[in-house]
Amino acid sequence: MFFLTKDTIPEGVGFSTFGSTHLIWLAVITIICLASIFIYRKLDFKKRRVMRIVIGSMVVLSEVIKDIVAVIMGDFGVGQLPFHLCGINVLLIGFDLIKETKALRNFLYYFCIPGALLALFFPNWTVLPCMNFSHIHSFTIHALLVIYPLLLVSSGEVKIEIKTMPKCILLLISMAIPIYFINLFCDTNFMFLMEPETGNPLGLFEKYLGSHLWGFPILLPIVMFIMYIPLGIVARINKKREAAEKPEEKKTVSVN
Repeated sequence: MFFLTKDTIPEGVGFSTFGSTHLIWLAVITIICLASIFIYRKLDFKKRRVMRIVIGSMVVLSEVIKDIVAVIMGDFGVGQLPFHLCGINVLLIGFDLIKETKALRNFLYYFCIPGALLALFFPNWTVLPCMNFSHIHSFTIHALLVIYPLLLVSSGEVKIEIKTMPKCILLLISMAIPIYFINLFCDTNFMFLMEPETGNPLGLFEKYLGSHLWGFPILLPIVMFIMYIPLGIVARINKKREAAEKPEEKKTVSVN
């Protein structure tokens, strides 16, 4: 049962959304995220880079191991390709380990974190039991996808700017267009472009507006602004603090 998938697992052995198993996972992931941020902020530049490489490598290696297991078990198919948003972010993190770019890191903050959090809060692998490879992999990979960009932002290594939002959206659209046609030809549902899965909030748009696709232009700007709000607040607080410190410095100079 350990290597069975959502398609081969028997019914009645999974977990419920926001049940005890789910809540324990969320609690553990929260603790690990906070501990990782605390440790990362205390490290110097070289040690931060090492920690970032380790976590980024874990992200990529985890996805590779998943595919290897699927091949060995004879379960690998076109649906295993990394064309969901989280799979794309795995590739982007791998690229970031090679070449650091401001635009890419902004994209990871705006889309990787909320996308992974959405998967963690509304998992589509609830049919799988705790002692199952795909169950464990799904929780851990999405946790790592949250941690990696959080480390960059919380340490101040990357500055998230509101002016990069249009570029991030254009990058997402440039990915979604070819993936939409891949879905048509391969009968897949990458990025949930063809239909919302059970428990996905996009289902509300299909129910009330006739198509779940309405959810993308409505939710994306909202999510991005929500992601920016705490950073904007912190930036404003820092500006006020710097402004308050400058008069004190002038007074000190004049006294001397």
